[in-house]
Amino acid sequence: MADTILQRLAKGDLLVSDGATGSYLQQHGLEDGDPEEWNVSHPDVVRGMAKAYFDAGSDMVLTNTFGGTSLRQNHYGFADRAAEFNRLGAELARSQAPDGCFVVGSVGPTGEVLNDPLRDNPLTEERAYDAFAEQIVALADGGVDAVNIETMIDINEAIIAVRAAKENTNLVVMSTMFFDKGPRGFFTMMGTQPANAVSKLQEAGADIVGANCGNGIDVMIELARELRAATDGYLLIHSNAGIPSPIGGEIVYPESPEYMAERFRVMAHDVGVNILGGCCGTTPEHIRALIDALGR
Repeated sequence: MADTILQRLAKGDLLVSDGATGSYLQQHGLEDGDPEEWNVSHPDVVRGMAKAYFDAGSDMVLTNTFGGTSLRQNHYGFADRAAEFNRLGAELARSQAPDGCFVVGSVGPTGEVLNDPLRDNPLTEERAYDAFAEQIVALADGGVDAVNIETMIDINEAIIAVRAAKENTNLVVMSTMFFDKGPRGFFTMMGTQPANAVSKLQEAGADIVGANCGNGIDVMIELARELRAATDGYLLIHSNAGIPSPIGGEIVYPESPEYMAERFRVMAHDVGVNILGGCCGTTPEHIRALIDALGR
């Protein structure tokens, strides 16, 4: 029987994750529609994305379910199909996974502010929990090995999602926050510093913690060092391919596969990050360069 993610990490293995989902789908025709609906309407593209990342050398691939809660799907009129979209997203990625590789359910923010005093019907902790539980159970039904609760800016929302995963499934739970660097250091948009986020996520039950999105890889190295100083537990970093700019009517991410690969190697060997991969703007070519830089 193949080792689990946690067994691989316990052996000291460095795992390589995948690259971007959103920018990949945009390059293959997604415009302003619902990315998760593509699990139904464009399954070949979604399968092809998983295959491209596995072929590039990824040990784990995330599902096309970042906006998969019923709360996010309600914006597209698909709240009642949230479970279907998540199960299909998991099944599509699982169908392409080689033996010994992993499928990780992507779980993003609800898009709403908890207990927002400016709303007539604010999102409560109970409703958020139910939405995350519905999504994560559907991902488990579709065959994922783990979930990654990612790009979170509100530590309280992230904790609710971690609890929903732990209390309703037996999945490995990862959780990564989105930090900005300002004059006083790294903070989430809601004001949480890295060390505090790590402590609270681990206390809630997260098996793996870290950061993703929002920064180019040089800033992510700084952030990774701060996160590593806060914990000796398993650490995950998904870095953007730089900060995007509009060029010739297209959004262009400036960091090349070669540029990122050298810095990924620093995070692996000097910082001690356990899982490395890409976020916005990264491609299968970025993952292939990462694999080469690690000498695999």
